[in-house]
Amino acid sequence: MTGRNRLSGPLDDVARDAGHLDHPARVGFFTDTSVCIGCKACEVACKEWNAVPEDGLDLLGMSFDNTGMLGANSWRHVAFIEQSRPLGHQDPGLAGLPTGPSGIGETVRAVEPRLRAAPRGGSELGTEPLPNAQDLGMPAFSRPGDDSGAESRTDFRWLMASDVCKHCTHAGCLDVCPTGALFRTEFGTVVVQQDICNGCGYCVSGCPYGVIDRRENDGRAQKCTLCYDRIGDGLEPACAKACPTDSIQFGPLDELRERADRRLEQLHGLGVDEARLYGRDPNDGVGGDGAFFLLLDEPEVYGLPPDPVVPTRNAPQMWRRAGAAAAAFALAGIGAFVSSTLGSRR
Repeated sequence: MTGRNRLSGPLDDVARDAGHLDHPARVGFFTDTSVCIGCKACEVACKEWNAVPEDGLDLLGMSFDNTGMLGANSWRHVAFIEQSRPLGHQDPGLAGLPTGPSGIGETVRAVEPRLRAAPRGGSELGTEPLPNAQDLGMPAFSRPGDDSGAESRTDFRWLMASDVCKHCTHAGCLDVCPTGALFRTEFGTVVVQQDICNGCGYCVSGCPYGVIDRRENDGRAQKCTLCYDRIGDGLEPACAKACPTDSIQFGPLDELRERADRRLEQLHGLGVDEARLYGRDPNDGVGGDGAFFLLLDEPEVYGLPPDPVVPTRNAPQMWRRAGAAAAAFALAGIGAFVSSTLGSRR
């Protein structure tokens, strides 16, 4: 497999351009942040499956965020953003959103009604007796906030989003890697081969999203592989498998884009006008992302660049200009040498 990133246009077949003449459909992630609950199951699943080291347990002064950003030891990062929203002015459309994957079905299991209908001290869900809330002096099946009205709740909302490598169509990290450690797979994803990486760090500056990073103990570059080993065996990536709300969805990229378009239309129809897709457009500065998002605010709010551009997009023109300049200098040098030679003979 080759790591080449020869692309003549944003709609090109990236796997074919990388040398995979016979390959499956390009796959990727669609992350619907409107159903993310911030559970961090994706972070844990990613670390467990890929043996990614822990990266600290400090809260960083940023609410529940203990990683802060993507890095060599954080291939998945769940962002927690608090936003002030005056009471009575919360987004009305968000209250009635479907809970399933991008609004196409129910995800939450109907367990509570079955518990309510079960005989006292037992349940149809099992033979073990259940604790009785009334005997403990608590409301039946109480939950945080059940005993308080809207007037007593804090006037802010959470924005949560699980960030990851974008597996760009035009991947700057591929362009600058001198060893071929970074390569494009037959699925259209971008992977680092650890046994080839020399730790030069060129890929770090070549990423428009600041995703890829070098691990401190050995200096080699690290990032999400989109679970290349799992998808090669017909399995979905660990993070998508672990996501309880299907906020992270995996599949053929064309199908995910169609699903995202339907979800965006649904949200706009519900009055959530600030909803937008990020990384969906194949005509943006990176040719579209293999991992794209539905956001509920501006990209900057989530720590994402508003208009990402692959740093190497002008590299061909720069090399041509540099070559022309070098040729001009060479001709001038030759001309000066010839002139001095002829002058000395006279």
